[in-house]
Amino acid sequence: MQKSKQWNVKGALRMAGIFHFLHSCGSSCLLPFLTLYFRHLGLNAAMIGIIMASKHLLALVWRPFSSVLARQYDKRRVVIVGSLLSSALVVLTLLLFPSAGIQAESGRCNATSQPDAYPTALLATLDDDGLNITITTTLQHYSTQSNATVYSVNQTSLSTEQPVEVDTFVSSNWSARGLRSLKQEEGLHTEFLGSLKAMDAQHQMFFLVLIVMVLWECMAAPLEWTADDGLYEYLDFVDATDRYSGVKVWKQLGAAFGNCAVGVLVTSLFCLAGTSVEFYSYTALMILTIPTAALLPIYLRKRERLTSGGFKALQLVHGNSQAILCAITVVLMGMVSSAVSDFLLWQMQDCGATEIHMGISLALVHLSQAAFAPLSGHLSRFLKYHGWALVLAVVILALQCLYYSFLRSPWAVIPAQLMAGFSTGALWWSVTSQSEDIATPGTEKTILRLFEALSLELGAAFGSLAAGFVVQKFGVMLLFQGAGVVLALWSSTLALLKWKIPRQRRINYSRLLAADTEISESESDQEKDWLETAMEDDRGKISGQWKVK
Repeated sequence: MQKSKQWNVKGALRMAGIFHFLHSCGSSCLLPFLTLYFRHLGLNAAMIGIIMASKHLLALVWRPFSSVLARQYDKRRVVIVGSLLSSALVVLTLLLFPSAGIQAESGRCNATSQPDAYPTALLATLDDDGLNITITTTLQHYSTQSNATVYSVNQTSLSTEQPVEVDTFVSSNWSARGLRSLKQEEGLHTEFLGSLKAMDAQHQMFFLVLIVMVLWECMAAPLEWTADDGLYEYLDFVDATDRYSGVKVWKQLGAAFGNCAVGVLVTSLFCLAGTSVEFYSYTALMILTIPTAALLPIYLRKRERLTSGGFKALQLVHGNSQAILCAITVVLMGMVSSAVSDFLLWQMQDCGATEIHMGISLALVHLSQAAFAPLSGHLSRFLKYHGWALVLAVVILALQCLYYSFLRSPWAVIPAQLMAGFSTGALWWSVTSQSEDIATPGTEKTILRLFEALSLELGAAFGSLAAGFVVQKFGVMLLFQGAGVVLALWSSTLALLKWKIPRQRRINYSRLLAADTEISESESDQEKDWLETAMEDDRGKISGQWKVK
């Protein structure tokens, strides 16, 4: 007789937790700091917004499509391992691009220990005769204070310019200096630039970075959904889907650890390696995750044809007024959250923050999100209805944005970052409850994933694009203030609509059947107990009658 296969659910969840911890740790070492690196390359805010928007839009289309293909052809493990390895290698291409030659903060390194990530720039001037390059050993002293002074030290002379106003023109200064440094690199890297030689240096850099980011996203995007689907179907087969949510905690803890670790490393090794530590940390952790991916629990439930779960989820959301309000809110929240993610570190850097300040502040967001899960039960009893948690999330994010606009020191960001975790936690707790209200059997996860795509990809794409142009024209401060005002207005409108529109809940027959089965089992047990008692009484009476005779 063939021995039945044993399913080790605890071991599977443990391995999935290790996988997601390492992957989230690696991603958080680099992704939050990308816009700072692009700023260092000399790109302006509008260009960075376009790059980040392209990344989100590609993920919106390619992630679900690749997940379906991996499932259909039973190649999930191959896709996961390939995604980890290829994304780890492709991202290193960004380190090949010439930097703007600007040291982001003064006083961090002296002239003899300047990092390779911020190399000494070559001074260049552009006149009617063309590009004239003067090769000098230059130390750029950059500060964002109102009375900043720029020093230029060469081998023969010392000159000091008059104090200049910098706050209003931070983005333009970075872009102008990046353009000046990249102009001289044009003659040295003509083979590398290839067909882009006809463009100016800044647009060359923009298109090169855009191409690399698109390629990187193509490699990295399939991983998350493919791994999650494999684990969920594994747990569904052994009837343990209720334990699926426990894996998400490891994602938050991994992201928090990665933020803190890379902040400490970059700050400590800045004068030796600069910000390249972020890239090498990402690559190392992605490669380290590969062995766990090979052991990741994945179960493929074979089907004859693909199901149209996404279209069914769209129909369910479209047919419910409360769900439509929720969809609009998650798109708006995704837009603002993306703007904050892209340009908050710019604001912190302008206030004198180093990577350790940034890493700790980002880690606090993930830790507060992880801490929100045990508090969700108390919040549900307090608010009575999950729709009010959605309003609360919008209000908290509005307050955060207004707070960010008045930052004056690096550590001042901590209170707002603690609030960020609770606003995100309240948002997704409300969205999950709304998904359960409108779901039919088997569509709960698909509806929740639809809301996630609307917020984290579609809304994030619009937010990055709009934020880039706003920062380019008006600055980071006005971006946060405008976002706060818009969210405050929407929170009032949302609360009014939530109060006016009646709540509609779809009857979930699978839950009713499960509940009815439990009730029937309990009733049958009670009937069995009553019948056994009666039979025992009858036996006692009959035995007593025989004794009397």
